[in-house]
Amino acid sequence: MRIVRAETLGMCFGVRDALKLMDRIADPSRVTVHGELVHNEVVLVELNARGFETVDESKREGLSNRPDVLITAHGVSDRERSRLEAAGKRLIDTTCPLVRRAHDAALTLRDEGRHILLIGKRGHVEVQGLVEDLPGHDVIESEWEVAVYPHSRLGVICQTTSTEQDVERIRAVIVERNPDANIRFIDTICLPTKDHQRAVERLIAQVDAVVVVGGKNSNNTKALAERASDRGRPTVHVQGPADLDPDWFRPEWTIGLTAGTSTLDATIDAVHDALLSIAASFEVEAMA
Repeated sequence: MRIVRAETLGMCFGVRDALKLMDRIADPSRVTVHGELVHNEVVLVELNARGFETVDESKREGLSNRPDVLITAHGVSDRERSRLEAAGKRLIDTTCPLVRRAHDAALTLRDEGRHILLIGKRGHVEVQGLVEDLPGHDVIESEWEVAVYPHSRLGVICQTTSTEQDVERIRAVIVERNPDANIRFIDTICLPTKDHQRAVERLIAQVDAVVVVGGKNSNNTKALAERASDRGRPTVHVQGPADLDPDWFRPEWTIGLTAGTSTLDATIDAVHDALLSIAASFEVEAMA
């Protein structure tokens, strides 16, 4: 069994910057993390062990007794920022700059008098932040949800971790079903997501099966796994080496290894080492 790593995998600069900022916080007992800093269970366990309080993403409407609130890499709406500041909270902002760019795009299209169509996962924390400042919008998860909209001017953006293939497919259906509308599209998929997706495409061509490493709630990690599976490769999504089942692998396979943008380098290396151990066990069996 042979292991090939994707050319681009693992943490993006936005996640690295957020983690570095967290490391500089001297007193975690003052800080409530407004949701999950990143969708990575290993990171969340470490933050809780250090003394940070984490608010469930579905229950962010409340207010913690702690004086400082940390905005996660997924960002929040301007309305939510104002609510927290009005409550006297000091904000520590780790919003990814590329998520901020998506917010700016949404507000630009809003100010142009356009009805916003956001391509992304309904209920995702990033999507919630993007739409809360909009007077009118629709979130579209698939081409089957595209409608004929009663608006002459439409603006289209996307969740930063959307796949290029999904966005292009949905965008084409929007144009097809709204031929008389003035439509402006701003591509808000982030470059690290594109790089990861394009790298997994190249990886798929070289391997028999794929291991994808990342948090179970990570949208971009799920997208990598779905892409590999859609291309006909046996695919397993793991959070760490303990999730690997040696019986799933075959000695003749070449295994592709990739990871989502919130996956720690140490986790990727641990999974890689575990794969090497599985490969070595096949060699021992062959010699027995």
